[in-house]
Amino acid sequence: MTMKKSIALAAAALSTTLSMALSMAFVTPAMAQTAAPAMAASDPAALYKAFGEKTGLTQLMDDFVNRLAADPRIADKFKNTNLEHLKHQLTEQLCQVAGGPCQYQGPDMAAAHADMGVSKGNFNALVEDLQKAMDARSIPFSAQNQMLARLAPMHRDIITQ
Repeated sequence: MTMKKSIALAAAALSTTLSMALSMAFVTPAMAQTAAPAMAASDPAALYKAFGEKTGLTQLMDDFVNRLAADPRIADKFKNTNLEHLKHQLTEQLCQVAGGPCQYQGPDMAAAHADMGVSKGNFNALVEDLQKAMDARSIPFSAQNQMLARLAPMHRDIITQ
C-alpha cells in the first residue's frame, strides 16, 4: 500500500461520520499529489496557511463553485443561487474552519440546506468537486484530508433525503 493511500485511509477512519462513498473518495486517483508532512498542531492557523490564506481560499472557492455549477450531478441544486454570494460565504466559512481570522456569518448548515433536498449522491458529488478544485490548486494532500475531516460532521445537516 502506498503512503498516500495509508494517509488517506487513516484520515477516512478518523472521520467516521462520513458515508462510505465519501470515505472511499480519499483513495481515488484524483488525489495525485504526494502526501505533505502533517501540519504542526501548535499552529492553529497551519491549515489556513496551507490553503494559501484568504487569497488562496478565495481562488479555491471560485474554482469549486464554478465546478458545482457545471457538474450535471449537482448543478440543479445551485440554479437559483447567487454564485458570487455563495463563493463569498464559502470562503468565509472555510477560512474560519481552517483556523484563519474570518468569522462566518451565514446561516447554519441545517437552515441553509433545509429545502434543497440534498441526497448522499449530491453530497458525494460536491465533495468530489471540492477535491478536484483542491487538486487543481495543488493543495497538499494532507491539508486536503484535514479540511475534509473538519467539514465532514456538517454532512448530517446537509443531507436531507
